[in-house]
Amino acid sequence: MKDPCSSESLVFFLIWFNINFFFSLIFYILFAIYYFMDCLFCKIVSGELPSSKVYEDKDLLAFLDIKPVNPGHVLIIPKKHFKNIHDTPDEIMAKLIIAAKKIAAVIQDKLGVTGVNVGMNNGSAAGQLVFHTHIHIMPRYGKDSFKLWSGKEYAEGEREKVAEKIKSALE
Repeated sequence: MKDPCSSESLVFFLIWFNINFFFSLIFYILFAIYYFMDCLFCKIVSGELPSSKVYEDKDLLAFLDIKPVNPGHVLIIPKKHFKNIHDTPDEIMAKLIIAAKKIAAVIQDKLGVTGVNVGMNNGSAAGQLVFHTHIHIMPRYGKDSFKLWSGKEYAEGEREKVAEKIKSALE
């Protein structure tokens, strides 16, 4: 039986470890490429898929939604992939909001709309379909068919409890 502490065993272990490390690294790199490049919006950023661009800078891209709520419905995305609001750095979120304000003003001024909705869905339960951070600018033409949610009343004492949970977590 070989001595497990021999130099021959150590060399064997190091070779085995390096081979496993190398293949693990390759696996994670390929996984990351597949995960990020499978994103519809990443493909638009890379030029792999076409879009009707309305605004672009070094960090952001804005283009018309292919299934608009109304004509002029714009999506604004960071060029770098982030899954949702929780993953997106504050400086990118700030740029998204500034761009949303600018684009919403142009839509309201140039398309003759009577209002705009600015929205962001985060997570499946909230209706997020493409898991790449994006903000919707949705033109509103008065009595169009687009409907927002209907509210419901809080139960007795519920509003104060919910407010306290949020407030205490933010302090």
